[in-house]
Amino acid sequence: MNATATIAPAVPQPVAPAETQPQPVAPAGPQHMRALERANKVRLARAELKRRVAAGEMNVAEVIVQCPWEAASMAVGDLLMSQRRWGQTRSRKFLAQIPMSEQKTIGSMTDRQRRTLAAMLAAGGSPSAPVVPSPWIAARRLQAGTFGNRIGA
Repeated sequence: MNATATIAPAVPQPVAPAETQPQPVAPAGPQHMRALERANKVRLARAELKRRVAAGEMNVAEVIVQCPWEAASMAVGDLLMSQRRWGQTRSRKFLAQIPMSEQKTIGSMTDRQRRTLAAMLAAGGSPSAPVVPSPWIAARRLQAGTFGNRIGA
């Protein structure tokens, strides 16, 4: 290949008139203002969710299984601590039973992790509660009412 093959042609390409080119759609506002608006909306929705959990109107296990939009990017530790009588130490001990970080977001959890965590919370939620080997076994035990009677079976 020689140098003349890589040089652009001397004939200029025709450019369409300005009125026929598509005009970009103007956003509703500057990007940073839209981001602040969304962040405030999420913050207020999370605060309402935490209030409902603290008041006992909503169960943490339900929130984990259903994963509403306001809780999707929320840390599991924050949700656990929004319960009455749950602090950082209790939630840390509870999550230490299963290999899960306090900073893990609810939206990034797998279905199996969700079901296991919900079953453990339904079992009493105490850090001394037995670790359930399988979410399916936990569901069967919850239905049968024999959740705490057998460990590991």
